[in-house]
Amino acid sequence: MYFGFWLLVPVLPFYLKEAFACSEGAVGTILSSYVLSALCTRPFMGYLYDGFPRKPIYMAAYVVFTAVFLGYMYSRLLTVFVFLRAIHGVAFGTVTVGGNTIVIDITPSSRRGEALGYYGLTNNTAMSIGPMVGLFLHGRLSFDAIFACALCCCFVGLFMASLVKTPVKTSVRRPPLSLDRFILLKGIPAGISLLLLSIPYSATTLYVALYAGQIGLDVPSGLFFTVMAVGMGISRLFSGKYVDRGYVTRTIAYGFYLVTMAFFLLSCCSRLVNWNVTGCGMVFYLVALMLGVGFGTMFPAYNTLYVNLASHSQRGTATSTYLTSWDVGTGLGMISGGLIAEYFAYDKVYLFGAVLCVVSMAFFHYCVTPHFHRNKLR
Repeated sequence: MYFGFWLLVPVLPFYLKEAFACSEGAVGTILSSYVLSALCTRPFMGYLYDGFPRKPIYMAAYVVFTAVFLGYMYSRLLTVFVFLRAIHGVAFGTVTVGGNTIVIDITPSSRRGEALGYYGLTNNTAMSIGPMVGLFLHGRLSFDAIFACALCCCFVGLFMASLVKTPVKTSVRRPPLSLDRFILLKGIPAGISLLLLSIPYSATTLYVALYAGQIGLDVPSGLFFTVMAVGMGISRLFSGKYVDRGYVTRTIAYGFYLVTMAFFLLSCCSRLVNWNVTGCGMVFYLVALMLGVGFGTMFPAYNTLYVNLASHSQRGTATSTYLTSWDVGTGLGMISGGLIAEYFAYDKVYLFGAVLCVVSMAFFHYCVTPHFHRNKLR
């Protein structure tokens, strides 16, 4: 599933520009419809996953997610494409909440951080291959052929999802109107911190290839994602175990230092390239490694933080709140990144991202960490 997702991430900006002649600002706004629809879906999906058997919902969403790739192949109007992206976001929001929640269900609590790290590593593996393959195929195959590749991969994922064995879960009555069944209220402070962090992350995954081209950095942009995913893979091998020992907030703090420094360096590449192209290329990939290690360290820790704030009957709600916070920032990153790039330049996008990381880090240290230690259940 994630390979199909990441295969299209760096390709879709080119598709919108070449097929529909969209501007940078329009590209960000259109692509954000995916994230915004996922955002609107996630709170309700947490409620459903907590109240009903999880796998049927998970499988139905996976089927819709896969089918939308077929729709991309036949969309010739921009309005149809935007509609399909919105439907894709609904399916993605549903299936990702289900996937994370099912992992929590089938994992012993003593190894939950480690399991979430390994589960996230599968996303990182797809991230290391998908964008690189997508950029390689761009210019060699038609966009329809690239959509077909993503469709085939998701069919394989759909089959593998059908093999997952989940615990039997009976339906549970839920209050018809209860805010804490849609949003984990105790997770809101962490959500604010995560939201600020996800804005520059989404701007990186969506615009870094265009940024490299704009500053004249002649390096394989697809390799950036590979190096980033390698960093995530390396960090997840030990960060999950560190989280399981109880060092949840400390693990997140370590990741903050790396990603903040990485975004500052990425914004400086526009100037470094004028002095030394080779050296700038090395810095470009060093940034990718730093981002990978930093975010790979924080992701399982953030997920565990939400789970530790929730009761067992609110696992779906905790997961949906965690992913909703990420989606809000991702959507804002797509829109703001496109607008900043249109009116200024891409280096200002990442400078703005670095500033947001500093703000998020300060808020996490002074507000989120004390709140977590006062309210955690395990």
